[in-house]
Amino acid sequence: MHVDNPEMIRNLALVGHNDTGKTTLASALLLTSGVVNRLGRVEDGNATTDFDAEETARGISLGIGTCFLPWRNHKINLLDTPGYGIFQSEMAAGLRAADAALLCINGVSGVEVNSEKAWEVAARFELPVLIHLTKMDRDRADLERTLESLQSIFGRQVLPVQLPLGKEQGFTGVVDLLTGQAHTYSRDGNGKGTSGAPPAEMTDEIALWRGRLIEAVAEADEALLEKYFEEGTLSDDELRQGLRAAVLRRHLFPVSLGAHLHGIGNSALLDLLVDVAPPPTARPYPAAGRDGGAIAVECDPSAPAAALIFKTLNDPFTGKISILRVVAGTIDNSTQLVNARSEETERINGLLALQGKQGSGVPKLIAGDIGAVAKLKASRTGDSLVAKERYLNLAWPAVPAAAMSFAIEPKAKGDEEKIGDALARLIEEDPSLQTARDPQTGEFLLSGTAQLHVEIAVSRLKNRSNVEVVLHPPRVPYRETILRPAEGHGRHKKQTGGRGQFADCKIKIEPLDRGLDFEFVDEIFGGAIPQNFRPAVEKGIQEARVRGFLSGNPMVDFRVRLIDGQFHDVDSSELAFKIAGSLAYKDAMEKASPVILEPIMKVEVITGEEFMGDIM
Repeated sequence: MHVDNPEMIRNLALVGHNDTGKTTLASALLLTSGVVNRLGRVEDGNATTDFDAEETARGISLGIGTCFLPWRNHKINLLDTPGYGIFQSEMAAGLRAADAALLCINGVSGVEVNSEKAWEVAARFELPVLIHLTKMDRDRADLERTLESLQSIFGRQVLPVQLPLGKEQGFTGVVDLLTGQAHTYSRDGNGKGTSGAPPAEMTDEIALWRGRLIEAVAEADEALLEKYFEEGTLSDDELRQGLRAAVLRRHLFPVSLGAHLHGIGNSALLDLLVDVAPPPTARPYPAAGRDGGAIAVECDPSAPAAALIFKTLNDPFTGKISILRVVAGTIDNSTQLVNARSEETERINGLLALQGKQGSGVPKLIAGDIGAVAKLKASRTGDSLVAKERYLNLAWPAVPAAAMSFAIEPKAKGDEEKIGDALARLIEEDPSLQTARDPQTGEFLLSGTAQLHVEIAVSRLKNRSNVEVVLHPPRVPYRETILRPAEGHGRHKKQTGGRGQFADCKIKIEPLDRGLDFEFVDEIFGGAIPQNFRPAVEKGIQEARVRGFLSGNPMVDFRVRLIDGQFHDVDSSELAFKIAGSLAYKDAMEKASPVILEPIMKVEVITGEEFMGDIM
């Protein structure tokens, strides 16, 4: 599908806790729009947006899956993001590439922790949020109870725009409060439904909730509020347009309903996305110029091109695929863009529209659209590709710090180089993976957000690159410190004929608070040691503290004060004072009660007030 007007595009990130049905929802909407002819299911391993071997084996989403569909002459791009907290960077990347969040909430379980995290990230990005209750045909699924939970956590601006027809296993459709129409669905899963008048017994309930919605929309706009005061209501068009404006400004958060394994609510949700979700033109994209100053980039297909790579796929057969959001301009298969990070030129050749892992060639992508490009040479996830005449660095969320590390080594000798190359490809795909060589133990470390994260990376090494590795806990990198202040004296004197070596220094050392590492303070007044030799004393101490004093582990969290010394006009040198500094350090350490520190991990626990007592 090709569009020439950004107004006809909708970009939605599907976010929420794991097992809220995001992947099933994407597959169901593809079926309803006619893109596919059967419903892909997570449990069957054939869902469109869960195509990675690890995803199908584990039955969970591990990264962003992209797809698109046509509806009412619009193109809707869906970014299916993982619900597990350890893959939060993927969720944040999907939100950064989208124009709105579709926050999926299990109609039985209500608001769960990773749904709150997704809400917080969307708020940080100032993204509109539409809320969708899934699994409304399950036992104990309940709009009233879930709405109460939503409003208690997210605020009273959360309001339903649909009411359920039936309850639990009797759920057969929805009433659209924007139009007053009922949409009824058979359970064959195609999701197209039929429209008609709602049941007569729902008249009062519909009037109540539509009245509340009209009032909330009117309060968000002065002109509509005046009209509401004059006439006591709003027309369907005024309500729809007012809701769209209120959603864009994050004044209202509409709630819709569905049960997508059976297609219930599919067409009504698609209509809502077209009518209420913002197009890419509704808000500029944040960026920075070369000087770091903030720039708001408008969604203009005629402007100099700018695109953000928000996901990288490395396929052993097709090679590297970079998934991007075109923020400004138009990109075709002859466009040359500059990587704002590396300043290398990339030639665009092989533009694709992606349905999961299946790509089809497209002639161009306009501002606001999402697509992919094959075989970029020097670009990775998070990079900005921009026109030469307009430098931009498009906003990108920070990668979370690694929480768990393992030492990694090959099972087979000679695979060390293969491990490095294969891991580099994985990190291109998932920047929250990190590798490093521990300077103290010499071990090669693979780090991630959790043990599962690292285990998935190891499995991918084997399946994609035929490299088997062994994980084991990293050796403990101990540290040393001191318990009390002490003084030290270091004198280096050497005379072997001709010019000799001479340096003398006195220091005081004292403990610092944990985490402050090291401080050096020059407290010499006058010329006891010339100014140009004093940094050499610090350098000697710095080199000596790396080797510690008791166990060969680095000495940390102490302050050194250089208080006195002597020099010789001829025989003193930087080398001599460096040696004298190390001798003074050793002398002071003998008196400062050095001890060995074991590593500790600081953990931040976030919980509700009702659980504080149990945790404490």
